[in-house]
Amino acid sequence: MALVLAVVNQKGGVGKTTTAVNLAASLAAREHRALLVDLDPQGNATSGVGIARDQGDRTTVYHALLGEADARSAVLPTEVPNMFLLPSSADLVGAELELVSMEERESRLREALDGVRDAYDYVLIDCPPSLGLLTINALVAADRVLVPLQCEYYALEGLGSLLRTIDLVKGSLKPELEMEGVVLTMFDARNNLARQVMKDVQKNLRGLVYETVIPRNVRLSEAPSHGRPAILYDIESKGAQSYLQLAEELVQRHRSAAVQLKHA
Repeated sequence: MALVLAVVNQKGGVGKTTTAVNLAASLAAREHRALLVDLDPQGNATSGVGIARDQGDRTTVYHALLGEADARSAVLPTEVPNMFLLPSSADLVGAELELVSMEERESRLREALDGVRDAYDYVLIDCPPSLGLLTINALVAADRVLVPLQCEYYALEGLGSLLRTIDLVKGSLKPELEMEGVVLTMFDARNNLARQVMKDVQKNLRGLVYETVIPRNVRLSEAPSHGRPAILYDIESKGAQSYLQLAEELVQRHRSAAVQLKHA
């Protein structure tokens, strides 16, 4: 059964969608079946893999969330072998209001994904840049939380709110939810501030920060406008190679954890 990761940061512009798209693509490139769930009403993960956000009567994550359709019927293949998409929809903008009056409103996404997660090795949920009901649904559906963090002065600003939200979800809705880790993004080694931020984050979040650091990279920034993950747009670029390395680190982390559990 798939490992479900919620890719979360309520602060916009930190590389959240870039990480969700490119990590899913990189896992797929390493021959793991990966499902990318676009839960952000902006739909950037959907367009980022070359699929138009709204196409008439197409079934989307919105319909699965509200119980109007089976999630399996909404899943689309992408240009990357082994990578699939549960697309976003503009209807998600009003979904939080619609969910408020529903039973089990925080668990709707988990119920929707229960029917598909056995078909994949990894499910990555691209969350909206907020801590509203959609993000709560993602946290309840997830096994673990991955936080992209930009290497800038205000990097840790807002992280406290996110960690408190995760603790609340653990306490009342999903006791088994755990932190997967923090991925540093948009790193510029020439920038003294970026290097200092990296040291501060590694010190304050000891044990949680991935060794792989995602650089600030032009090709990585260009790829979404071409509707392609970086490994298809320019696999030799530093951005693409960094996400391939991140995927390998993720896989090795869980392989090691599984071995330790087996011998415990």
